[in-house]
Amino acid sequence: MPSLFERPGSMNNKPRVSSAHHHGTPCTRTHQIGAIILVAASFFFTRLFDQSFSLCNFNHNIASHKDIVRVADGNGGELSWQERGYGPHLSLKIYVYDENEIDGLKALLFGRDGTITANACLKGQWGTQVKIHRLLLQSQFRTTKKEEADLFFVPAYVKCVRIMGGLNDKEINQTYVKVISQMPYFRRSGGRDHIFVFPSGAGAHLFRSWATYINRSIILTPEGDCTDKRDKSAFNTWKDIIIPGNIDDGMTKDGARIVQPLPLSKRKYLANYLGRAQKKVGRLKLIELAKQYPEKLESPELNFSGPNKFGRLEYFQHLRNAKFCLAPRGESSWTLRFYESFFVECVPVMLSDQVELPFQNVIDYTQISIKWPSNLIGPQLLEYLASIPDEDIEAMIARGRQVRCLWVYAIESKPCSAMQGILWELQRKVRQFHQSTETFWLHNRTIVNRNLVEFSHWKPPMPLP
Repeated sequence: MPSLFERPGSMNNKPRVSSAHHHGTPCTRTHQIGAIILVAASFFFTRLFDQSFSLCNFNHNIASHKDIVRVADGNGGELSWQERGYGPHLSLKIYVYDENEIDGLKALLFGRDGTITANACLKGQWGTQVKIHRLLLQSQFRTTKKEEADLFFVPAYVKCVRIMGGLNDKEINQTYVKVISQMPYFRRSGGRDHIFVFPSGAGAHLFRSWATYINRSIILTPEGDCTDKRDKSAFNTWKDIIIPGNIDDGMTKDGARIVQPLPLSKRKYLANYLGRAQKKVGRLKLIELAKQYPEKLESPELNFSGPNKFGRLEYFQHLRNAKFCLAPRGESSWTLRFYESFFVECVPVMLSDQVELPFQNVIDYTQISIKWPSNLIGPQLLEYLASIPDEDIEAMIARGRQVRCLWVYAIESKPCSAMQGILWELQRKVRQFHQSTETFWLHNRTIVNRNLVEFSHWKPPMPLP
């Protein structure tokens, strides 16, 4: 019976001549010695080949580490994006939908009555939705031609609009659905090349039906986990991008910050926690710990109204007065305090197990921060922090200075900024081909829908899932 690896008609399939009475050439001592020499030579050359092959692989690996894109960090150093997966330079085209182009988009930006301004939405944790929109409008990577766009940006200030009473949750949901139904290019790709910004801890849950309509879209958000109040996180590590929170502009200006860092020797506390309790276990533990060790841990009660209100100046003056800034989980896993700590130059200590951090292909967070298990919040944490030598703290702070430019939403001409980081991450999302469950194509490359209507003739409203 022929072997499974032998082809019919090959030489191996010729009938073998065999006989019990067949006698071969007798095996002499000379043959035995020759066989041993042959085996030894085979072993030697095999080893030599293996070593040469391994050396080639080693040299190839070294070369691959050189295939990186270097970007100035603003402090005389460099940050590096690996060329693999990103490309040698930024080269993408983004179309930004105009507020007058689609019915309903104005309401997502300025409320049902159009009375909320972009400047009013620029401050606070949700200011990133305004800043990213404005920066893309000015970007050299913006295109006004949909047919040549790699990606499509859908501007909306819904977190701010909701807080200021411009739209309620039901209206936000209905308006998003209305807007999406008027986008043929969204229909073409199933939303995979469309970008949405959700700048708060609620993430994409601000759009209640996100899982139905934009579950394949690219979501920019600082929040990687918000399962405290919901069963499912809206963040997907494969398609979405974690972005830095919106730090007060007064703290990110070079040389003109409202508060300057203190030398370590001048700081009063080992650590601090500046935030509300919000009935969260980790935060409550820190507040109680501060009562037990008031000389080591500062955790004042934050008042946002009345005569003892904490202003932004007082907040940052307190934040800079410790070597370590503690950042426990709140309503969601991320906290703005993590980013703020780099500008008062205290080492951030994350006490949020599920936190996701931005630009992980560029930044090694073990060099600039500490992440401590939230179930071990207590005296052990303070003992550990007290054991860290000042020179190690200074080294972590110095490395933090090199990367903090990536937290700043600056103009594109800046060599290092949050927007530069976002653009690099968006470049990884660009697809040469666009398809969805409702997209079909013919032999002549014509894109059609389920009814064989050519893409150029698709008219809104688009049927949605």
